[in-house]
Amino acid sequence: MTQMSLRPTRAIFAALALLAFAITAGLAVPAGAQTFENLERLDGLVAMGMGANRGEPGGPLAPIDRRLRLAACPTTPLVEGPQMNAATVSCPAVGWRIRVPLAPAGQAQAAVQTTSAAVIKKGDPVQLVAGGDAFSVSRPMIADEDGAVGAIIRVRQDARAAPVMARVESMGIVRAPGI
Repeated sequence: MTQMSLRPTRAIFAALALLAFAITAGLAVPAGAQTFENLERLDGLVAMGMGANRGEPGGPLAPIDRRLRLAACPTTPLVEGPQMNAATVSCPAVGWRIRVPLAPAGQAQAAVQTTSAAVIKKGDPVQLVAGGDAFSVSRPMIADEDGAVGAIIRVRQDARAAPVMARVESMGIVRAPGI
């Protein structure tokens, strides 16, 4: 009688072992499959495509966020723009696209200005401005961090609202980049 009760146990154990093997085999990833796009390369492509280095008029405001994990592009990524103060970098083969904010003409010292004294302090009320030559809209916000002229800071409508990134223009005035 004990032999008969062991057979189903062995069968269940064998089935579970087979299932575990199938799951782990399905999750196994080839060694080269977890490569990510080189963000230094993308920074260089944006600078070359826009004809200006970081901080120069028409060049990127800052390096691409190093937290990004973009799938490696099998071809050279496309750099398009500028449109709405940003360059678009895309890889159609893989399907990703990012926007890189560009320094507007006339703000050559934006990178240097961010090291000057803060004109906006955390908790200060600020006016968020968006628009261009044809129109302009603004909204009262609250600064989430200190910022000097040219710095990009987080601002919120209230404590529960999601933060918005904005560039400090002057005391109490921030602008939504790219709009």
